[in-house]
Amino acid sequence: MHLEGTVNIKASRQAVWQYLTDPHKVSECAPGVESVEVVEPGRKFRAVAAIGLGTVKAKFAGDAEFVELEAPNRAKIKAHGNAPGSAADVMSEMFLSDGPDSSTDMKWTAEVVILGSLASLAARMMAPVTQKLTTEFFNCVKKKIEA
Repeated sequence: MHLEGTVNIKASRQAVWQYLTDPHKVSECAPGVESVEVVEPGRKFRAVAAIGLGTVKAKFAGDAEFVELEAPNRAKIKAHGNAPGSAADVMSEMFLSDGPDSSTDMKWTAEVVILGSLASLAARMMAPVTQKLTTEFFNCVKKKIEA
């Protein structure tokens, strides 16, 4: 599944960068995240997240790694998680640029692959639920950074 979007945040590019590359701060806004552990500061972390797609619920434990960092312009992260009978792979990238009135424009993309029983059971629910969770995430991020 391919996702993408653009978000304008009323803060400097450096402030947006610092927030979005800090796993603990991001986890405050990521729906379903139960815990985050930094494995290698600034590079690798581990998380546990509970995801619900309609009546289908799964708890994923996974690892994420920043594979490219070009502060404060671009970051690319890959993640892999497992849940009983299912797995997920994510490759996501963000591009930051100066927006109007000292704001920051963030363009983002994500490729999400879900395998196993969750993929077959929740296939038709995935797109709308993912869109809803993405909107919640970015609304929270904007509120926290712009505060």
